[in-house]
Amino acid sequence: MIYPIVSYGNPILTKEAEDIEEGKDLKEFIDSMFATMDHANGVGLAAPQINQGVRLFVIDSSLMLDEDDSEKGIRRAFINPILLDEYGDDYGFEEGCLSIPDVRAEIIRPEKLTLEYYDENWNLKEEEFSGMTARVIQHEYDHLEGILFVDYLKGLKKRLLKSKLIDISKGKVPTDYRMIYPLK
Repeated sequence: MIYPIVSYGNPILTKEAEDIEEGKDLKEFIDSMFATMDHANGVGLAAPQINQGVRLFVIDSSLMLDEDDSEKGIRRAFINPILLDEYGDDYGFEEGCLSIPDVRAEIIRPEKLTLEYYDENWNLKEEEFSGMTARVIQHEYDHLEGILFVDYLKGLKKRLLKSKLIDISKGKVPTDYRMIYPLK
């Protein structure tokens, strides 16, 4: 199943997501999240973006890498993740979001992180991630905390985006995927 993606302005995107009951069968839901992400040509998708206020996201960081990159990307689901630490050098990278189409901005994040999470078989993992994979995880993890990448913008940059963000919430933005707009 391919879900519609909720746009900027939907209150679910600014709320902290709830833990999922351990052991719940999520295979079909995770498959649908991957299908939705793939359909929208995304590299990550968090459950709040499909109007589900639960702590789950999927990523495919291999789509962010070139053939020359030494880093290997991953395609994985993360259930009830807990960000244990972020470290390493901060670096900027231009981010975008399926819930905020046609908006991109450079966001500064640490290069590495340690994450505790359950995989789709409810195996508890603790793992270190770096580079683009860490970046995608940080972005999607923020969704579970009710944080959007535009929340990191300050001053003039944020003011310049205000009318564009309002237009997005009204559905005045072209996309190749179905969306739900709160003000339409």
